[in-house]
Amino acid sequence: MKIEQIELRRIALPYVAPFETSGWRELASHALLVRVEADGVVGWGESPVGIGPWYNEETSSTAWVMAQEHLAPMLLASELNRPEDVAAVYARVRGNRMACAGFEFAVWDLFGRATGQSLRSMLGGQRERVEVGVSVGVQPDLDTLLRVVGDYVAAGYQRVKLKIKPGWDLEPTRLVRETWPDLRLQVDANSIYTLDHAAHLAKLDAYDLLLIEQPLAHDDIVDHAKLQRIVQTPICLDESIVSPDHARWALELRACGVINIKPSRVGGLHAARQIHDMAAAAGVPVWCGGMLETGIGRAANVALASLPNFTLPGDISASARYFARDIVTNPFVLNADSTLTVPDAPGSGADIDVDFLDQVTVEKVILRGRLAG
Repeated sequence: MKIEQIELRRIALPYVAPFETSGWRELASHALLVRVEADGVVGWGESPVGIGPWYNEETSSTAWVMAQEHLAPMLLASELNRPEDVAAVYARVRGNRMACAGFEFAVWDLFGRATGQSLRSMLGGQRERVEVGVSVGVQPDLDTLLRVVGDYVAAGYQRVKLKIKPGWDLEPTRLVRETWPDLRLQVDANSIYTLDHAAHLAKLDAYDLLLIEQPLAHDDIVDHAKLQRIVQTPICLDESIVSPDHARWALELRACGVINIKPSRVGGLHAARQIHDMAAAAGVPVWCGGMLETGIGRAANVALASLPNFTLPGDISASARYFARDIVTNPFVLNADSTLTVPDAPGSGADIDVDFLDQVTVEKVILRGRLAG
């Protein structure tokens, strides 16, 4: 298959409420969207980059430049026999994994629609529904935190993740645990602590957490291995795992008891599936993280989470958790058992609301391949 045309869009889609972590605050999705076309079939992908380089080094601006100057031309010049071939196309690109992932997602969607296969079946997924939880950002005060968590519990979410940072960690976690003794609870530090905080972080063991996510530096594995020997709660690595090799290093060093797999963080679904398989062989559970994706990226995450070793609820909440209106006509809705239904339509199953997408698009570019002859 030869990609004939690529359409790139930058969007600004407001969140229903600001989302704050230990290191940044986001008001809207500034994702890069990728639309690929071949033989009359269309596929969509999403690079869920932020407005600034706070989660990783990529931003909406860097992804926009990379997409136009390098990634789109490279893909247009390539012959693809299967979606996994995209990894080889971008093998010599350093970093820029989220930008690359948007193109790879679009190709998976394209192949699925062209062959009539769902993304779940293409990836080898087994579940028709996937367990999900909700991520709660840093709140202005404890009363607000309890109200926000209470609203999500009432909505049916059975697992909650709290964003934490120094000064907002032990007390919020204690209050939520005491209020909901049976709630599946975990915390996420987004790499704000150091190994000097080990004794402090060990106090979180008292609250029966599923995991402590990425407490130390975003690119560290070694100190996390040291910390895991101090705390009883499983350490979960997120930002540190940017490739299958990084996952292998972490597993060999026993730096974590859980891995958060975000396909956009590792460059796409092919690498994400490799990490899933590697962790399964090592007996380490995984779960699917989220980057506040639109319905396009969320569909890819949900399909991935249907693989068998995704045994912990993912951060792929219902669309209404983030957007008053999504850019798809079939947004994800939370089931009564705290799950999302995995689409079984060809490709990702995301149906684009083109009229609304046009309203939230701030920039658009179309690139075409060279005609034969």
